[in-house]
Amino acid sequence: MFKVKIFVSSIKNLLSHPQFEHQQWRGIVKVRLKWVKNRSLDHVIDTDTDLKAACLLKDAIKRSPTGFLTAKSFADWQKLLGLTVPVLRFLRRYRTLFEEFPHARYANLPCFRLTGTALLLDSQEQSIHQAHENDTIERLSKVLMMMRSRTAPLQSLHSLKWDLGLPDNFEKVLMPKYPDHFSFVKAPTGVSALRLKQWREEFAVSALEKSNEGEEMGDEYRQFKRGQTTLAFPMNFPRGYGAQKKVRAWMEEFQKLPYISPYEDSRHIDPNSELMEKRAVGVLHEFLSLTIHKKTKRNYLRSLREELNIPHKFTRLFTRYPGIFYLSLKCKTTTVALKEGYRRGKLVNPHPLVHLRHKFYHVMRTGLLYRSKGANLIPREDILLKDMENRMEDKEEEGDDDDEDEEYEEIEAGDEYDEETSDVED
Repeated sequence: MFKVKIFVSSIKNLLSHPQFEHQQWRGIVKVRLKWVKNRSLDHVIDTDTDLKAACLLKDAIKRSPTGFLTAKSFADWQKLLGLTVPVLRFLRRYRTLFEEFPHARYANLPCFRLTGTALLLDSQEQSIHQAHENDTIERLSKVLMMMRSRTAPLQSLHSLKWDLGLPDNFEKVLMPKYPDHFSFVKAPTGVSALRLKQWREEFAVSALEKSNEGEEMGDEYRQFKRGQTTLAFPMNFPRGYGAQKKVRAWMEEFQKLPYISPYEDSRHIDPNSELMEKRAVGVLHEFLSLTIHKKTKRNYLRSLREELNIPHKFTRLFTRYPGIFYLSLKCKTTTVALKEGYRRGKLVNPHPLVHLRHKFYHVMRTGLLYRSKGANLIPREDILLKDMENRMEDKEEEGDDDDEDEEYEEIEAGDEYDEETSDVED
């Protein structure tokens, strides 16, 4: 603890030094880039959209006092769930998860309850939440530690609960267990918010710092800890970008700028400087690292923009640094992914919840296969889950030999990114 405080103090002293103030401006040349389509990551985002909607509907049915939902109750949820089809049609697609039956009083009103398979998967999900509760508390604490006031609106956290791996109704089932860690407050805007009571110094280490601690870059990290604050972001450029001299020179200059931890106070940094831009990149990098799928929607970040102290037009950062981020326009929304979190279209270090969600998706796909057949032909849940586990094991054995999983990137003609006129700006 004492060593950490000394290091933080040395960083602040360095930032206030006149020579360092000059380093905030390095005259980095702005390079115009083209937006590059990554079909592999687009496919992941497309798949996860339906998966997330199915899981949220599962949670809604489970929360219902009656144990089912009527078609009338979810008639206007399509946009909320991010679906491109009506919710009723979506539920009827996946008969292995959702069982349709007529209402007891209104025969023409469709109702949906969970199948035995869905209930079994939900039970497994709750077991994972319990087994990894400490990890969840750390992740949530780190998110709040990046906020200016260590506070985030509950509405924003609810939108992010899928991405952050929070249990459903986390404010009721999880927060009461940790009254010394969290409290519910009213934000200045009047909305309900969650506040971290005490700073957790042991959590104030970013994913970038952790990744450098035990890697071959250990010497570089040791220099960083001694006060030499340069720490490079992993770069995975779209095909052809890395060979461009201007891009390479730009990124080299960017990497030479001091790395400011997202858990550091940034109020002393010139908001219009290159250093502040690198600090904002670090904040977004850390936030995406905390999500279990290493991606989230741009709108979710926008709701926390002021607390995170990132620029108003922060979408520019995703397109200006295509070696770090990927911006997707799939499913009629804007999603940003951390490129280092994926390899050949798969998560590098998947969280146990991700494995469970893969099971969930397999059950969904099986429901599509049996959609045109009678309900009595759908396999029992024990047979269905056993078949699913066998297929997942076979897929893991194939691993990197599967050519279909190879990451594919394509430069879209006419999609040149212009900082002043980009279609994907805020």
